[in-house]
Amino acid sequence: MNILHILAACLLTALSGYLLGSILFGVLISKVLYNDDVRSHGSGNAGMTNVLRTYGKLAAVLTTLGDVGKSVAAVRLGRFIFDALLSGTGAAWQNPLDPVCGAYLAAIFCMIGHSRPLFFGFKGGKGVLVGAGAALAIEPLVCAVLLGIFLVEFAITRIVSLGSIIIAALYPVATLIHLLARGADAATVAFSTVCCAIMAAMVIWLHRSNIERLKNGTEYRFGEKKNSSK
Repeated sequence: MNILHILAACLLTALSGYLLGSILFGVLISKVLYNDDVRSHGSGNAGMTNVLRTYGKLAAVLTTLGDVGKSVAAVRLGRFIFDALLSGTGAAWQNPLDPVCGAYLAAIFCMIGHSRPLFFGFKGGKGVLVGAGAALAIEPLVCAVLLGIFLVEFAITRIVSLGSIIIAALYPVATLIHLLARGADAATVAFSTVCCAIMAAMVIWLHRSNIERLKNGTEYRFGEKKNSSK
């Protein structure tokens, strides 16, 4: 029964995270406010950066609030599911996973839903804001440290994608250090760190075209004029 409880919690958490992630606020806002689809412009992504370049600050702020909000909702729901299904099921039951593991699992599938949305033809965004919102909701201290690193990088280079790649790579390391420092058990540390590594790999993989442009010195710098859409 122990394994069945864990599987049920994982399946429900994954499904709820994916469905919430599939709600693309960049697309919804572009359709409602501009009768348009942001994915037909610029990079073709539904994320905040492309919304900002295409429609301006108001649409970008609304997209940010929506994408961060859905990730916060997903991780809180994941934590609740793990807590409800894996706690207090009998004297013989030894729950190996802290509810925070449900939050990390929900974050992964929320990012998957954002990049491959069920409701929008499986064409979404890169999931950086979704991952950032999840990190903020799960471990605010880790998020604050990574945000500081991102802001320093952005102030120097004005390249959003580079900062996203750097903090994605650092995320599993920062989470591992934080979990060990607070004395989390081995199963929780292992599960959470693996989840963070998967999230980081997803972000970096979805930025592979940006990595090529960074190598070529042609990546977009925030505030510069673009000569053509890519």
